[in-house]
Amino acid sequence: MLLATINSGTLIIALPDLERSLGTTLLQLVWVILAYMIASTVLVLTAGRLSDLFGRKRAYVGGFVVFALASIGAGFAADGTELILWRIVQGIGGAFLFANAAALVTDAFPKRELGLAMGTNTMVAAVGLVLGPVLGGALVALSWQWVFWFNVPLGLAGALWGALVLRELSHRDPVKGLDLAGTVIFVTGLTGLVLGISRGGISGWSDPLVIGGLVVAAALLPAFVMVEHRGKAPMLDLTIFRNRMFSAATAAAFINGLSRFALLFVFVFYFQGAQGDDPITAGLKLTPMALGMLVASPLAGIWADRHGSRALAAGGMVVSAVALALMTTLEPHSPYWQSSLWLALVGIGSGMFNSPNTAA
Repeated sequence: MLLATINSGTLIIALPDLERSLGTTLLQLVWVILAYMIASTVLVLTAGRLSDLFGRKRAYVGGFVVFALASIGAGFAADGTELILWRIVQGIGGAFLFANAAALVTDAFPKRELGLAMGTNTMVAAVGLVLGPVLGGALVALSWQWVFWFNVPLGLAGALWGALVLRELSHRDPVKGLDLAGTVIFVTGLTGLVLGISRGGISGWSDPLVIGGLVVAAALLPAFVMVEHRGKAPMLDLTIFRNRMFSAATAAAFINGLSRFALLFVFVFYFQGAQGDDPITAGLKLTPMALGMLVASPLAGIWADRHGSRALAAGGMVVSAVALALMTTLEPHSPYWQSSLWLALVGIGSGMFNSPNTAA
């Protein structure tokens, strides 16, 4: 969690410098972020399936190694396209980390302590969100390459720690086989959707690539559901959505992530653009959201262990929604106390929501 959140924070603060140093377009800049997110998202189910077959510890340690090697390559990228390709490889490593992180925690802790465990995990993520932008500002002062190279010792340390400390607690799935058809359909359909939406916002919705991407998504994503219903060893076992708690918690996490992750991208350009801050100052200005999560997450986890998750998770979403509404009042020269207060409220709301919801 620390590696993932520090990586996203250091990179996002470096985006304006990347734009200048590599001569990237705004669309390429967006895809430096998206390439990693798409690769880790579309492959996380396949990574989970491979982990069920071959063991979580092995997959988790391998994810660290791939992430570290891709970080070396990204630092040597000569242009935006090459950097995007290395970010895809980083995303492949990230998929194996994301697929196993929460599962390893769930294996290791009894149910009565799971809220606190997930809260601590989210708190560590918040520490990474605090450190990431500040560290990114300092690293950019050296050169943009260090934003990627800094991940290498973290990744190798994670691999070594995992190899020495983790034990294989889960039983391997006796049903063999990998759902290649489902994987290809899902990767193609989701990539088409994200390409269409990201390019459409910049190039216009009549662009042939935008229309093509959205058509591919509209055709393949429903086909993916049909393929998974019939598969012997499906990539995504759709029967898990019969559990109402799981379905509701997953939908809520999607909505919360949608609202929260857009903020960092916008505020990096707000602080470094509209308000004229240098990268280090902009990084410091982003910390209130992470500090809010840092405080709220473990407390919310303890509360959820004792009193249940529903009221706290719903309350956290309301707090985040109020803060997001207040952000619409910001102007280019608004005083910093306003943006810092709204960012902190979003962090508190997310911390209240994430730990109980994940544990549930």
